[in-house]
Amino acid sequence: MKLMKLGARPDTFFTSGPVRSVYTEVATDLEIFVDNCLFRLHKFPLLSKCLLLQALCAESDAVELPGFPGGAEAFEACAKFCYGIAVTVGAHNAVPLRCAAARLGMTEAAERGNLGAKLDAFLDSCLLRRWRDAVAVLRSTPRHAAACEELGVTSRCVEAVAILATDPGGGSTASAAAGCSSSLSSSPPWWARDVSELGVDLFWRVMVAVKAAGTVKGRAIGDALRFYARRWLPNGYLPAEQAAGGGDDANHRLLVEKMASLLPAERNAVSCGFLLKLLKAANVLRASPATKAELTRRVAMQLEDAGVGDLLIPSCAGTETLYDVDAVMAILEELALRQAAAPAGMPEASPLPHARGHHRRSRSAESSSEFEGARRSTSAAASHGAMVRIGRLVDGFLVEVAKDPNLPLEKLVAIAEAVPDCARPEHDDLYRAVESYLRVHPEMDKSSRKKLCRVLNCRKLSEAASMHAAQNELLPLRVVVQVLFFENARAAAALSGPTVANRVAGVKALLAKTRREAEDGGEEVAVKEEQRRRGLAAGAPGGGGDWSVEGLKRAASRISTLRMKLEEDEDDDADDGAFVHRARPGLVRSASSRVRALCATAIPAAKPKRMLSRLWPSSRSIAASERH
Repeated sequence: MKLMKLGARPDTFFTSGPVRSVYTEVATDLEIFVDNCLFRLHKFPLLSKCLLLQALCAESDAVELPGFPGGAEAFEACAKFCYGIAVTVGAHNAVPLRCAAARLGMTEAAERGNLGAKLDAFLDSCLLRRWRDAVAVLRSTPRHAAACEELGVTSRCVEAVAILATDPGGGSTASAAAGCSSSLSSSPPWWARDVSELGVDLFWRVMVAVKAAGTVKGRAIGDALRFYARRWLPNGYLPAEQAAGGGDDANHRLLVEKMASLLPAERNAVSCGFLLKLLKAANVLRASPATKAELTRRVAMQLEDAGVGDLLIPSCAGTETLYDVDAVMAILEELALRQAAAPAGMPEASPLPHARGHHRRSRSAESSSEFEGARRSTSAAASHGAMVRIGRLVDGFLVEVAKDPNLPLEKLVAIAEAVPDCARPEHDDLYRAVESYLRVHPEMDKSSRKKLCRVLNCRKLSEAASMHAAQNELLPLRVVVQVLFFENARAAAALSGPTVANRVAGVKALLAKTRREAEDGGEEVAVKEEQRRRGLAAGAPGGGGDWSVEGLKRAASRISTLRMKLEEDEDDDADDGAFVHRARPGLVRSASSRVRALCATAIPAAKPKRMLSRLWPSSRSIAASERH
């Protein structure tokens, strides 16, 4: 810690009870009352440096200074400076001395080189250039908040601390602290522990200045916020004593609101669990609606990283439910808004430039297109994975809140329907939530049970869940029938061998290959066609018998058989759809219609024989495999 020594004379002050005086041969002629202490001093050394005493002593030789900053100790240090007695100034007393000097008017207007100017120079040139001294000075400012704000001491200290935090090389102590913390871990930052000792207002001002500097990463700022919240918010950011009417409600509420305003803009700067803890505290402490809205928006940005326990937000006092399902519903609504706005906000791919007269793209353009397509596919897969994790999270949350006997049915159904179908590859967890709710509410009527069970899709139940649901007496009869039907259909499909869908996929792939060969190898095909025609004219067999009447009949028979099987599957799908209450008409095209449309577009009318000749070997191999 840096110290400054003012004056050189030995200390001649003495104390006698409540009276403080100075040894001298000249009698004292001035009495000053400060903080229940009586100072008997001399006018000449004090009035020459203190403008306030000059004005007060013009009327009386007894002066009282109520509410003096720093109390009797600060006034005694100022009086010693006036007498030329040695005074030691450091980070522990620089602020009260500066405020006392300002109160007494010890400025350059009274005398050159006065105490106020010396303290300002010591602060700027020494104390505020070293980390520990700067933090110590800043921590002493709240005791004299009004005077420090008026003198600009607080703002100078905040700026100095922020500069040292963003540039650890600004002081030897800061560099040492940075080295120690970096050897241990990178989170929280080295300055977080010292800054966490500041009050809420000063911490907020320092963090605003650190963020404005732009040199500290958002994750480091988030770690500092988490460290500060752990320091001042008890019980895992859920202060039960404050909710019961503790005396620190206002301070904790202010802290949560300040923390919400300091969140970095980066998405992963803070964890979703930390955000939900802040939201819990804001809910219990009744923070401002703007604070809750900001925390809800940030949680929706990274909801897939949360856990079920994080979503169990206690309800406010006066509500019947155990958990605040409205807060979770607000998060899901915010997530839905973000998902709806995401396609509009995505930048459109700019068209690649083409050279004049050339129809084929360059290799670099093709590579760029392939890379962009791969990037979009990866992004889409990641987005789908995130939605699946969100679906599992919400279903796990529903399993927990469904045990609450006071939870209204409408809220449970609303949260269940807020998750899109693509986010639920299976409905086992949702089924457990429905069953839990039915067990807790045995008095539900038939219509309410049906309304609750509409959120289930029996197709997406696993075998174990289907077996349990088929024997569940709490479920409506229609749901049990659906479960049994789809389970039987699943068992029949498992025993039927290769499905028609696989055959249709094979036909599509073969037709696509034929089209590519017809486009890319046009000249080679033309040569082979000419040779084949010449061979036929010479009496040679045409292409291994591919063009024989029997071959064409067998190919036509195979295609008609395939078409009949596709129509049978279409009828089965129609029967299945009668039991699916959530199916939408027009969304599913039958397999046979798709094959017909594909054949109509892929096989030109002028070249049927060429296409059948390529389909014929595949048909013959399929027939042979079925015979074996």
